[in-house]
Amino acid sequence: MISLHRVEACYCNCNNYGPQDPITMELEPSPPGLEAEYRTIFTAGSLVFLQELVSAFDEEVDKILRLRISRKTHLDLSGDLPGFCEVTAPVRSDPSWRVRPVPQRLQRRHVDVGDLAPCDTQRFIQALSSPAQGLQVDFDDGNCPTYHNQIKGIYNVYRAVHNQFPNAPKISQAPVLMLRPRAWNMVEHNMMVKGKEVPGPLCDFGFLMFHCGKLLFDSESGPFFYLSKVRIANRIDTICIKATVLIENVLSAFEMEEILYELKDHSAGLNCGIWDYSASFVNKFGHRGAFLLPDRSKYVNMEKLFLRSYMDLLVQTCHRRGALATGGMAALLLPQDRDSAPYRAALANVTRLKLLEIKAGVDGFMVYDLGLIEPMQKLFQLHSQGDNQMHQLRDDLTVTPDDLLCMPAGGVTLYGLKYNIAVGILFIDAWLKGKGHFFYRGQVEDSATAEISRSQVWQWIRHQTQLEDDSRVVTRGLVTELTQEVMGELKVVTRCHTVREEQRLLTAAAMFLEVVQKRDFPEFLTTYLNLDHTFLSSQAKRHEGGAAGDVPRPKL
Repeated sequence: MISLHRVEACYCNCNNYGPQDPITMELEPSPPGLEAEYRTIFTAGSLVFLQELVSAFDEEVDKILRLRISRKTHLDLSGDLPGFCEVTAPVRSDPSWRVRPVPQRLQRRHVDVGDLAPCDTQRFIQALSSPAQGLQVDFDDGNCPTYHNQIKGIYNVYRAVHNQFPNAPKISQAPVLMLRPRAWNMVEHNMMVKGKEVPGPLCDFGFLMFHCGKLLFDSESGPFFYLSKVRIANRIDTICIKATVLIENVLSAFEMEEILYELKDHSAGLNCGIWDYSASFVNKFGHRGAFLLPDRSKYVNMEKLFLRSYMDLLVQTCHRRGALATGGMAALLLPQDRDSAPYRAALANVTRLKLLEIKAGVDGFMVYDLGLIEPMQKLFQLHSQGDNQMHQLRDDLTVTPDDLLCMPAGGVTLYGLKYNIAVGILFIDAWLKGKGHFFYRGQVEDSATAEISRSQVWQWIRHQTQLEDDSRVVTRGLVTELTQEVMGELKVVTRCHTVREEQRLLTAAAMFLEVVQKRDFPEFLTTYLNLDHTFLSSQAKRHEGGAAGDVPRPKL
């Protein structure tokens, strides 16, 4: 985790920045139709602030990212497994320290809305007017980071914080905004400082803090952030900011105490995320046969030991230190007809899974479907007491490294393989359209589910896993054959009515096959796409006012 010990100096001086200050950065012009938003966000003061922010931390960001690569290489070469660090054992064994209590608005966050890409103005306003306690304002998993989307998203947050949406409540009365910048693996291609593209999270954080930080603080509504792709604790410090850290990597599961310790004056707790966390096992240990992850659609859920232990340890760690522990997002979409059997079945399924999290002691979780907010709030009221469950210390619990690293039993099904192929292709297709998430078979899919989908296909090819159904071996040839088969369904799902739309879907399928057939596992699908010529070219065409998705790829 990057040290932000110099943000205070940058931010406290930001109101002194003006046109007289030198701006030595390169910035692409506005996308068509966003000229007013562009002028609002990219002011002289905000650009100087961002330039100073990037100049202060860019070298540290590069160092940390290189250390991540070094740590992964060490795991690969040594065959070692992660464990609880002996050097930081005094932090874990010291019973005296606690995180600073969170502000009142964060004390009760039973149900937040997740995957809320703020560039979707209509859904953003609907969520602001909803009875949810919080909103995950997502520039990461549920968002495609096109220039258009980033500008529109930051502008919509600006409008919400400045109370400029006529049909939305004031920011002090709306659900609290949990701002989630891009993860550290992403860069902003449209902006350079000192000849280098800007780290995506610094870009998002900088503009959000400059334009919204003081107003959020003055209204006792922030600034509050989600921090993604955190691996290790390392001198985390900020000013008035509160931050929830997503524990979505197996390595960070062994350093939850250390992360809270470094953040203790600024912590808003820790968060679980089942699919990114599961995918991290393939990322770190995918070449090892002992870590073969079985079919996620059949064998991977929060009832399995490795995930149950992960959530139990997170809850125990947070509550022992006075921090909030939150669960993942219910991705299921409710059918429109509330009197129908499918509606009752969907609601019962979400209720069963989220009740497990409540009984595990979480203080809140997320839903995508706004129709789930009130039923899940009632579920919390029925099965918990008070604003949160921090009184549940789980002192009886002992979680070992073996528990956290215990892979569930199970194999690979034809259904699961085809499902993973479909989700991977549809996610890439969505990105080529400038969308960060999509709907498939009754639920929302985003980069988290796309990551686990392509990770499993890569790993099953690597280990030549047999299908349970007919003993066929998962090979490059079989995956290519099934991809061609799945494409028939996907053309219907994506409503391909034109040659251009069909070509874009074929391009997405070809890109998916490239990713899952790589000799070395691409660490993040989003990084791979964000640096890919096809994606960049499609967005350039969109930026220039042309049609996206025209760039051909090799045929299947």
